[in-house]
Amino acid sequence: MYQLEEKIWFWALGIIPIIILFFLVLQFWRYKAQNKFADKKLLKRLSPNRSVFKGALKVLMLSLAFFCLTIALVNPKIGTKLETVKREGVDIVFAVDVSKSMLAEDIAPNRLEKSKQLVTQIINNLASDRVGIIAYAGKAFPQLPITTDYASAKMFLQSMNTDMLSSQGTAINEAIKLSRTYFDNQEQTNRVLIIISDGEDHSEASAEVAEEASEDGIRIFTIGVGDVKGGPIPEKRNGVVLNYKKDSQGETVITKLNEETLQEIANEADGVYINGRNTNEVVDSIGEILNAMDKTEFEAKQFADFKDQFQWFLGFGIFFLLLDVFLLERKTAWLKKLNLFNENL
Repeated sequence: MYQLEEKIWFWALGIIPIIILFFLVLQFWRYKAQNKFADKKLLKRLSPNRSVFKGALKVLMLSLAFFCLTIALVNPKIGTKLETVKREGVDIVFAVDVSKSMLAEDIAPNRLEKSKQLVTQIINNLASDRVGIIAYAGKAFPQLPITTDYASAKMFLQSMNTDMLSSQGTAINEAIKLSRTYFDNQEQTNRVLIIISDGEDHSEASAEVAEEASEDGIRIFTIGVGDVKGGPIPEKRNGVVLNYKKDSQGETVITKLNEETLQEIANEADGVYINGRNTNEVVDSIGEILNAMDKTEFEAKQFADFKDQFQWFLGFGIFFLLLDVFLLERKTAWLKKLNLFNENL
């Protein structure tokens, strides 16, 4: 496991293309000036030991030096020890709808991206709770098991899209069933399932399955994304809308937020329905609900004893700088004999 302590210094890498651009401009200017002064044969006689390749090599050394020094300023750290710690929290599983209807843009930027924003902000406000992620459409797919690694959770979340599941439709009951396998029956933790969807459920069994989940101690909270007035489903290529999804009669499909279904599922599992239009209100509501729950102690493994690694990059940076200083743009005698760069031609 690694950490990057001062990520802001990555901007300094912008110096490298400036160095290369300056070198190319200088070479072009030098080439034009030399052509005005004399032809190639005369220039070669006047400066027989000048090396074009070593000039480029000097720029390479300087670029590598700046790269290493920048990474040294970022100060990467490596976790050298994995230890078990005691934490208190709630087990939370997020079930994110990735059906095609989530591409509707009746809520900016679209329903799926809004769902990702909501889950990300909820995770950002957690303290020591464990999280898991499920993706579902016509079927449910385990995306991330219960973990305390929030960074991984957000990474998996951002990779979710409407093409990841071949089975289309919206079967919320499948997501609820899969969530029941996420929780460890040996650990008596508070269990929460948060369903983020537009509520267009193509199964009539969701409320019944939600009631069964409630009997297992799972509280289900639903977050609705979209607009009750609905919107068309765009079909895009390279970000450009080509058409809108049509039904078998050739009519444009209008997908609407179904709050009634989501409210019914939440009511069956001792939960609450929340409209997802306002991100801050959703995060505050979920935060209040989780804070009111009893926290259960559990064990979690995490990396500790992070050690600085900047000194390696600092050393290499100084090494490349010294090489650049002592590397002359003249041909070296023994390299000239080897003629590695065909400079004698």
